[in-house]
Amino acid sequence: MKKIVVINGHPDQESFNAVIAESYINSAKASGAEVRYIAIGQLNFNPNLQFGYRQRMELEPDLVKALDDIQWSDHQVWIHPVWWLGMPAIMKGFFDRAFLPGITFKSDKKGNSEGLLNAKSARIITTAGDLSLKLYEDEYQSSGLIQLKKGILEYCGVSSIENHFIGPLYELTEKERKEWLDTITGLAITDSL
Repeated sequence: MKKIVVINGHPDQESFNAVIAESYINSAKASGAEVRYIAIGQLNFNPNLQFGYRQRMELEPDLVKALDDIQWSDHQVWIHPVWWLGMPAIMKGFFDRAFLPGITFKSDKKGNSEGLLNAKSARIITTAGDLSLKLYEDEYQSSGLIQLKKGILEYCGVSSIENHFIGPLYELTEKERKEWLDTITGLAITDSL
């Protein structure tokens, strides 16, 4: 049975990102996958890495549970909106606080690093309110995707990462939103195999 963790980085529980997460989860479960869900905006933690790496802050129980779910999974699904060409602050704070040396990666004094989330795959689903995929790729060089895919997930050992961009949301009709949810359903079925 495939073990999938769905992580929603949008702080609003009533966002289209939450609808995407729910559609994905329902389809994956119906296809036989075991699924856990992390709604980052609902976790209770301080997103500020107050001392950098100089002094370790105690991980709150919600972060410990989230890390357990990520370690448990075979496949991660990251869903988030593009805000200021990156992820929401609470999602960035989640990475700052939870993806720490010795937990998701390790490095030596010579600057060599090794990811500790090996043998895991991922799917990134980003949404954008008024940004088109062409503008995101051509003008902004997919900056938020590069941060998440290369700067975080690949650095921590996750491989085989696929990504999908939905936008501009403000221009999508209800029919087009439904078509995207049908696509999400198909991706969940594929991921569950």
